[in-house]
Amino acid sequence: MEFDLIERIRQRTASHRDDVRLGIGDDAAVVAVPSGRELAIAVDTLVEGIHFPVGTAPADIGWKALAVNLSDLAAMGATPAWALLALTLPTQDEAFIDGLAQGFAELATPFRLALIGGDTTRGPLTVTVAVHGFTAPEEALLRSTARVGDVVMVTGTLGDAAAGLRCLAEADPSPYGELIGRLNRPTPRVSAGQALRGIATACIDVSDGLVADLGHICAQSGVGAEIDAALLPRSSAMLTHFHDADAIDFALGGGDDYELCFTVSAERAGDLAADLARLGCGATRIGRVVEGQGVRVIGLDGEALVPSRAGWNHFTA
Repeated sequence: MEFDLIERIRQRTASHRDDVRLGIGDDAAVVAVPSGRELAIAVDTLVEGIHFPVGTAPADIGWKALAVNLSDLAAMGATPAWALLALTLPTQDEAFIDGLAQGFAELATPFRLALIGGDTTRGPLTVTVAVHGFTAPEEALLRSTARVGDVVMVTGTLGDAAAGLRCLAEADPSPYGELIGRLNRPTPRVSAGQALRGIATACIDVSDGLVADLGHICAQSGVGAEIDAALLPRSSAMLTHFHDADAIDFALGGGDDYELCFTVSAERAGDLAADLARLGCGATRIGRVVEGQGVRVIGLDGEALVPSRAGWNHFTA
């Protein structure tokens, strides 16, 4: 029964928070927003065969469904607090539910994030998560505040998830475990986002591809950006298995990285990079904010480079 599934999820994701007055079990959750805080809310839906391959392990689905939402909070500089989970399932599969809840809880626990409610229904496999987090008034990082002269930086490495998706099609994907792991279990840069508060001038998470997402900052800030392909951070696993041209293509337009792309004044870039290195993710300067519009990529030969993919779009992919 539906309520049995809900109880299985509740038991496997239980996390106590004093600000949850009423959690799973009633028609709505009741929570207390701390005094002097604003609420940041994000929601994402993952559909089997679109956002994760058919056959993905249930625990990986649970992890990723939460991770992509925590990444949105990270891009705002918010501190996670609560989540809602809505599941559409083809069948009542208790083993699948247990695995999904396990993956969800593995990621939720370090952030003290509480699952406070949700819904289950029957249909094609779909996972929707809504997350809630706190920011101080006027402290949320925005896409609309980049300034000409800022430098463009990114956390971590780019392109690994898209490369991992490519590798899944190989007859033997086992040599590509690190890249496939970045696809299935991205790391939301929550601590990095918090470190950017009051320092970064604009921020976005890289979910649809670097060029596409940086393009959103440009459009909302009324600026342009130039990035140098030679500076794009690429992992050792990527460089082991792919040539430069492919690695750059994945980094520019692959998406699913869930790293943070942000702008910051040139004077503060070095200190900020050192702070993020201490947090374990690091940050790389890849370009600058310029007058104009859109994103221009300078290739390895010094000429303009047009990426082979424009980034993810649900209605053109």
